[in-house]
Amino acid sequence: MEQLKIDLHNTVTALSSSLDLVGIDEVKHGKRVAIMAKNVALELGWNKADCLTLLHAGMLHDCGVSRAQEHRNLSETLEWDGAEAHCIRGEAYLRACPPLAHLATDIRYHHTRWELLQDAPLDQSTRLRTNLIYLADRADMLQLPFIGTEQILLECPAIVDYARKQAGRMFAPELVKAFAHAASEEAFWLSMDPEYLDEDLAEFGSHQAQVMLNLNDVRALALLFSRIVDAKSHYTEEHSERVAKIARYLAERLGKTGTELDLIEIAGLLHDIGKLRVDEAIIEKPGKLTAREYACIRRHSYDSYRILRRVFGQTPIPIWAGYHHENLLGLGYPFKRVPKEIDLEARIVSVADIFQALAQNRSYRGRMAQDEIIKHMKERVEQGTLDEQVVSVVIDQADACYRLATE
Repeated sequence: MEQLKIDLHNTVTALSSSLDLVGIDEVKHGKRVAIMAKNVALELGWNKADCLTLLHAGMLHDCGVSRAQEHRNLSETLEWDGAEAHCIRGEAYLRACPPLAHLATDIRYHHTRWELLQDAPLDQSTRLRTNLIYLADRADMLQLPFIGTEQILLECPAIVDYARKQAGRMFAPELVKAFAHAASEEAFWLSMDPEYLDEDLAEFGSHQAQVMLNLNDVRALALLFSRIVDAKSHYTEEHSERVAKIARYLAERLGKTGTELDLIEIAGLLHDIGKLRVDEAIIEKPGKLTAREYACIRRHSYDSYRILRRVFGQTPIPIWAGYHHENLLGLGYPFKRVPKEIDLEARIVSVADIFQALAQNRSYRGRMAQDEIIKHMKERVEQGTLDEQVVSVVIDQADACYRLATE
């Protein structure tokens, strides 16, 4: 089976960056949690493998969060009653992704108090790792108002004091002790500055070897990304997976084979990753969007392009996914590409995206019937915005495409 060389550390970092978009008001939470937890682990003398696992679990600990309101609840309350739901979702997402499945258990319990972890079916090293993520996560919530300012040096003793008061209850006593010692250095807190944070992660990543993944594992990574995006709203449930299936189906009938089909499918899975920045209130708005809300929607394909360049920069995936709102009149977004600059594969993803969206209930309209969709697609061809060759395959295979879009 065809393989791709993937920088797994860079992939985790890119996924963490996409999760940052959910916060809207603040970013890099996952990266700060990861760096803090790793620094405490080094204080404890943990081995390199455990430190790497901890770093990656820290960056992805909130992969079960795609809705802005849930993010706000987690960031505004030190112990929110609904916190466990995103832990369970995150565990399920990661278990279904073989390259990252080893992080699933750490994610599942990262909001479980230490006193309750004693009854969980875990070995001691896993208990400590997941609880250290919890400790770093809550410490980050307390430091958030002061990041990037010297004020953090005045506030950090109170954060350490909070952790000490929770030793044996929320957090393992040995973790609290190591945290307090590591946090006694000003550098521990000043390294949370966004610029320094990215430098440290890049430097750490420079020592990690790339791995060869078969295309099934790469597809599983893409599916992980897409499930997080599609969970933002019940209106977008399974949208990316269905777009990917339609795109692959169309591409095969247009003569694409082998690896090309896999890459088109992956582009379909990932085309909307930038929508994590869009507040679900906009996605679920039943009426007409304001100019500002529409501007928020219009930037998502560019965000998809930039995020995907970090992981799949040696493939055409970022372009095929990022161009899904370009059109053949040169009036699309975000690049205003003209026809000669838009690959057939990007045109396929665009048609698949439109077809599936029309076949799905949305906040502002109901699901369209198959014949209505075909009529709409023909009109788009006549207007000159969609590729006639691709749409002709949709027309010929309308029943199959509609099944892929809805079943």
